[in-house]
Amino acid sequence: MKLVVVTGVSGAGKSTALRTLEDLGYYCADNLPMPLLPKFIELLAVREEVTRAALVVDARSGDFLDDTNQVLTGLRGAGHQIEVLFLDAPDEILLRRFSETRRRHPLAGADIRAGLLAERKRLGNLRHEATTVIDTGDLTVHGLRGMVLERYGRADGNLAVSILSFGFKYGLPAEADIVLDVRFLPNPFFVEALSPLSGEDEAVRRFVLENPETQLFLSKAEELLTLCIAAFEREGKSYATVAVGCTGGRHRSVVIGTELSRRLGALSNVTVRHRDIQRGRPGAL
Repeated sequence: MKLVVVTGVSGAGKSTALRTLEDLGYYCADNLPMPLLPKFIELLAVREEVTRAALVVDARSGDFLDDTNQVLTGLRGAGHQIEVLFLDAPDEILLRRFSETRRRHPLAGADIRAGLLAERKRLGNLRHEATTVIDTGDLTVHGLRGMVLERYGRADGNLAVSILSFGFKYGLPAEADIVLDVRFLPNPFFVEALSPLSGEDEAVRRFVLENPETQLFLSKAEELLTLCIAAFEREGKSYATVAVGCTGGRHRSVVIGTELSRRLGALSNVTVRHRDIQRGRPGAL
């Protein structure tokens, strides 16, 4: 049985993730106490048509979460493929989401911030078990759905590689498996004609790619990632995220991420996403 445990803080998008997995054909359940997980899998195992399942386990389970590590270790030891998807977001964004939806936090009354603090503490064991962490702070509902489809919608046995451009000034992507820093390359931001453009514009693309250092970097990065992709596939890894960062995430990282996705496309199922390209002109170094 392949099982995805969807967890994380309230307001981070667990319902969206679970609905997306259901659309992908996963048998889904919500708010199942952790000690009942082995029985849940046992019941599904007698149904030949069910090979993949997903469930939300979160702070509503209370003290049942104390058994998290023991239960997951036992299931993995029995040969089941268990993935833990942990969804999080900055407190200020979560507070805004609760304000907009007028929903009640499960661990708090009026003080939602205190509830989030208690919730993160209660979810400590599951956070430690996470195989994937997604920060949904900058994602729309559609963006999160796209990431779940990207990671869990491929055929079993195929490694899905996601190349993500980002700006270091906005923080490292929590989901990154490999991070490449391209801030050493000449910055189009300081070229007046190129500054308002992005790495998707041909003029910026030429500026970055025509630099000899860029071509050397791409050659070395392609060699490294080819090695890593082969190793990930041997390991049985389902997906990998390669994050490419520059200062603001609008120019160099976009060009390099797009070019790497083109070069690696023959090796695996590769997609590219630009996290910070719409954030406006960076004021950066």
